[in-house]
Amino acid sequence: MPLPSPSIIPAVVSQHVEEAASLRNLRSVLVRAPHVKLLQLGRLDERIAAHLDGVSVAGQAGAEMVQATLEQPGVGQLFVAAAGAIERRDSAQLSQLLGLVGVVDDAERALASAVGFVAADGLRGLTPQWLGSKTAVEQWLGVTACALHGVDPGQALQQAASLSDTRVRVRALRTAGDLGRIDMLQTCLRHLSDSDATVRHAAARSALLLGDRGAAPRALEDMAFASAVPAALSRAALQLLVLATDPPSARALVREMLNGPLDRRQPLRVAIEATGWSGEVCAVPWLIEQMEDPVHARVAGEAFSLITGADLTLLDLDRKPPDEPVAGPSENPEDDEVALDADESLSWPDPARVRAWWALQTPPADAGRLLLGAPATAETCERALREAAQSQRAAAAILRLLLEPGRVLFNIAAPAWRQQHALGLPVRVS
Repeated sequence: MPLPSPSIIPAVVSQHVEEAASLRNLRSVLVRAPHVKLLQLGRLDERIAAHLDGVSVAGQAGAEMVQATLEQPGVGQLFVAAAGAIERRDSAQLSQLLGLVGVVDDAERALASAVGFVAADGLRGLTPQWLGSKTAVEQWLGVTACALHGVDPGQALQQAASLSDTRVRVRALRTAGDLGRIDMLQTCLRHLSDSDATVRHAAARSALLLGDRGAAPRALEDMAFASAVPAALSRAALQLLVLATDPPSARALVREMLNGPLDRRQPLRVAIEATGWSGEVCAVPWLIEQMEDPVHARVAGEAFSLITGADLTLLDLDRKPPDEPVAGPSENPEDDEVALDADESLSWPDPARVRAWWALQTPPADAGRLLLGAPATAETCERALREAAQSQRAAAAILRLLLEPGRVLFNIAAPAWRQQHALGLPVRVS
């Protein structure tokens, strides 16, 4: 390995590499967290960008340190490598990373994250090259870059949706909905009978976002209730279905869930989440009842906040965590059920205080679906995109598009400065 330039301090550059990778891993959690708002995401993005700049300034020494981390690559290391390779136009490095897609589990997420994080100017010339490639993985990356930057790839998207490669087909079908490509509605509907569940979900999702209210909801309902569909896909299908359904019908669906095994592992939890997505004010007393159960208290509080807009901590409607550990998944590798606590960052609601606060409220009469305490109009969704937490912004972005099919889906996972610019907010400068 060549000796670094005298102006380069290897320990500092190494720290830039490590911190950029670590913060990217943290970002994957915070980008849909219920306690993180756009301002906090922006601060994290500034730190990631600063560390990437530190690696870039180190030149060849930085590139070599990044390359060394790929001996045992994780999503953070792959992200740093891809971002640097794009900036340097390092075709050899990019080819190496693309070769890991389908081989290393994290490669696909890392590459997508990198093309979404870098500036659009940094992709100029690369994206057309990927879209026109005869290699499926490059076509996938080209469509992904367009989707994450909100750029319509034109006819290339229709062509990608017809390819035999499942990864490309799924990305193209999802992108049709994300970019408001109503001309591809029939293409999406044709893929509802695909043998692959991920393709069917992508097709149904986009068909729904593009305005179909017949075949797409039926396909999503089938996936939400099918025992053979992975739980994450089932939950995503359910969220779309509930957000696209009028509140009384959504509530009826929740009742049906409680009487049957929608999710084989946590049926009540999923029903509580769905109640929040439904936005039905009549369901609030039931949600408050669920706060009495320590297992479901926090997720019930989150659903309550999504409907009412109440910040449990700010309004002093929360309490201390229980002294006894709550039953559920643990981080002990010897346990049968091992997972991170999905509710770790959520407030513990105090049912008595919440009930008393709710008794003093006067919900809007005949408001239909509520979102954060207001009728779920396009204006309410846009206000949520400016002010709400990431998990709430994710629901608002989908709901906004369902209200006006054909628009571009707002990307709540984009770098914060890009989101702030799109929302007309002051762009934070360090």
